[in-house]
Amino acid sequence: MKTDRHHLHIGVFGRRNAGKSSVINLLAGQDVAIVSAMPGTTTDPVRKRMEIFGLGPVTLIDTAGIDDEGALGQLRTAKSRQIIDQIDAAIVVMTDNRITVFEETLMQSFCEASIPFLVLHNKADRQKATSETRALITGKYAASVIDFTALPTADRESAVQTIAGALQAALPSSVARRPSLLDGLMQPGDIVLLVTPIDSEAPEGRLILPQVQTIRDVLDNHGIAVVVKETEVATFLQTTAKPPALVVTDSQLFGSIDKVIPRTIPLTGFSILLARHKGDFEYYLKGTPAISLLRTGDRVLIMESCTHQNTCEDIGRVKIPNRLRQFTGYPLKIEVLSGLSPLPADVSAYALVIQCGACMITARQLHNRLHPFIAAGVPVTNYGMTIAYMQGIYERAVELGIRN
Repeated sequence: MKTDRHHLHIGVFGRRNAGKSSVINLLAGQDVAIVSAMPGTTTDPVRKRMEIFGLGPVTLIDTAGIDDEGALGQLRTAKSRQIIDQIDAAIVVMTDNRITVFEETLMQSFCEASIPFLVLHNKADRQKATSETRALITGKYAASVIDFTALPTADRESAVQTIAGALQAALPSSVARRPSLLDGLMQPGDIVLLVTPIDSEAPEGRLILPQVQTIRDVLDNHGIAVVVKETEVATFLQTTAKPPALVVTDSQLFGSIDKVIPRTIPLTGFSILLARHKGDFEYYLKGTPAISLLRTGDRVLIMESCTHQNTCEDIGRVKIPNRLRQFTGYPLKIEVLSGLSPLPADVSAYALVIQCGACMITARQLHNRLHPFIAAGVPVTNYGMTIAYMQGIYERAVELGIRN
C-alpha cells in the first residue's frame, strides 16, 4: 500500500498531561491546542495543517489522553483510536520513564497497522529517558526515543528539525521521494493539455485540488501545462504547432473530449490519475465492469471524501446516480457517504462501491475505507472510471494506467 507523501497526517498520542498539546503548539509555533494542568483538557481530536521542512505539508492531530476515564472518557479514547486509521505516522508522548499498558497497547496497534512512529520522552529537563526505557521501546517496537522539552522557552527550530529527521528515518523508503501523478506519463518539454470546466460545481475564484496538483506535477516534470475550458480545446489543437503529449480532462467531459482529441494523443482524467496515484487502481480495474451487472434493487454506495454544498450538478449525489439508473435501466438503491463518516455495519450488503477521486484524503485513509469492501468481495471503482465506462471510452481512459 502506498503512503501519500503529498500530505502526511501525523497523530500525536499519549496519556493525559503527558504534554501532547504542548508538543503540538511548539511544532506549530502557535497556540493551536489548549494546554492545562487539568487532566482531560483535549476532548475531540484537534487538527493543524502546517509545513515542516523535510516533510512538506503535514496535518498534526492532537488526541485525547489514552488513559481517559469514565463513560465520556471512553468515548474520547475511542475517537483517538479511530485516528489510527487516518494517519501516516505517529508520535507517542510520554514522561517520567513510565511505560504503562496504555503506551504498550498504543505502540502495538501502530506496529500491527504498519504505522511508523517515534516516542518523545517529554519533560526531559526534569528527567531524561533511561537506558531501560530506550532498550524496551527500540528492542520491542523498533521505534526511536527522543528526549524532548516542550516548554515555551524551548528552541522550536531545533525541536522541529529533530522530530522531522526522526520521522523521515522512520518512514518507509517508498515515500522517500515525493510521488508524481504523472510518473511515467510524460517527458521534459512535453505539453500536457488540461481540460477544466467552469460550472456551478467549480469553487469560486479557484481550481479544484486535482487540477492544481496536476499543474504542479507538469511543472515539476519540466513540462508545459496548458489549461483550457472544454470550449477552447478545438481552437488550441488547431493553432498549436506542437500537439500535446497527453490530455487530462474532467471526467464529466469524457464523451465530448474523446471526439475532438485524435486517437494518437493519450487521453485520461484527473480522477483516473488519482486512482493510479493512490494505489488502488488494480481494484478499480477489476470492479468497474460490475456496473453492467447491476440489477433492480441492488445497493450502490457512493463515497465522497470531502463535504461540500450540494448543487443540482453535484457529480456524486446527482449526476452519477442518474447516469447509473439510465445506463443500467434498473431502479437502483443508491446511498451516499460523505467525509470520513463510519462505514456501514454490513459492508457486504452492496453490489458496488463508487469512491470519489479521494484528493482530500491520504492513500492510507483511502485504503482503510475501501479494503473492508474488497475483503467482502464487493466491487469498487471511482468517479472517473465509472463515467468513462458508461460513456463507452473506458479502455482509452485507463490505457495509460495499465501500460505504466
